[in-house]
Amino acid sequence: MTQGLARPETGAGDSGDYVARARDIAPIINAEADGMEDLRGVSPAVVAALREQRIFWMLVPREWGGGGLGIVETFKVIEELARADGSTGWVMMANVSGTGVAAGYLGDAGARVLFAGPDKGIIAGMFLPVGRGVRVEGGYRVTGKYGFASGSGHASWMGAGFAVYDEDGNPETSVDGSPVHRLGFVPRDEVKFLGGWNVMGMVATGSDDYSVTEVFVPEARTMDTFSTTPVRSEAVYSLGLVAMAVGGHGPVALGIARRALEEVAHIAAVKTRPGYPSVIGDNDMFRREFATHEALLQAARRYVYEVCAEAEAQAAAGGVSDVQRARLRQAVTWVVGVARDIVNWAFNWGGSASIRNPSVLGRCLRDISVGATHMMVEPMTMVEAAGPILATYLED
Repeated sequence: MTQGLARPETGAGDSGDYVARARDIAPIINAEADGMEDLRGVSPAVVAALREQRIFWMLVPREWGGGGLGIVETFKVIEELARADGSTGWVMMANVSGTGVAAGYLGDAGARVLFAGPDKGIIAGMFLPVGRGVRVEGGYRVTGKYGFASGSGHASWMGAGFAVYDEDGNPETSVDGSPVHRLGFVPRDEVKFLGGWNVMGMVATGSDDYSVTEVFVPEARTMDTFSTTPVRSEAVYSLGLVAMAVGGHGPVALGIARRALEEVAHIAAVKTRPGYPSVIGDNDMFRREFATHEALLQAARRYVYEVCAEAEAQAAAGGVSDVQRARLRQAVTWVVGVARDIVNWAFNWGGSASIRNPSVLGRCLRDISVGATHMMVEPMTMVEAAGPILATYLED
């Protein structure tokens, strides 16, 4: 029997426990959601609930007090949070993937500073190497301006990607001639926050700009920006930085689309329109379209989690294939498009209930519209994914 989307099935590990935790705090998120748009960030009450339920550290190893979850289990929790509020789901995608990258790819000494103690770090920030780091004794002097720091309002550590230069100002290169890029983690009190997040959707993500100026970052708190070789043995880290960072867009979109269907179903149960003999929920056209869009969401959800599960299984067996990495990009980009279409459909059927603030459907539309413009899910990702996938159709 097919399960309804309001209750996603749980997988292996502790996902059932963590999904239940996300559901437990959903009422708090719902109550805070409209105010968080005015705040332009996740509210202290929601942050406190996420901390209490240990959700920030789902991808941190269990030996350091984290959840030790796999990628599928983690994404199901993010989906549930996005169902409550798109911005909250997005922030958790950013914070959780950031902590996962640091835990899995940062050297053991640096990662323990961030996560092994009782006051575990929360990561936010830009990992791309847009800054400049001068190599000095014991580490780097880093300067740079960064943007799109989702979840920075409550983060304790900020990522700062940089290209490496020597003390004479010459860029360092690796043996193959490519530039040396590093990612450093900087304590919050050494970062200057610049604001700048004035947008139409995903408002409460607080994705502000920030800068660092001549900040010393010890070598132990840096890692190769584009590393695909984790320092830990858990399969989830072998998925690579791109898979961990990109994949989370899928469950955010799923959660927003699920919420939009729930909202329009409740609206349709009581809403009347001129020319309709009864409430619009009794209308054959509405019912046919609802069933069609709900089927699309069911299919998209299953494909996303199937692809993620297969990639994690390959990682556990020794390595993720190029085809599977391509399918990850394909699945995530596709599901965001599906979710956007579902939300648009629900918003239109909501009529005046969609446009009168506060409106959950209005927030869903704004959030999915902004989320769908992200560079990680823009149309060129499908072009890039097509090569390896197309090749499988040309095999004998």
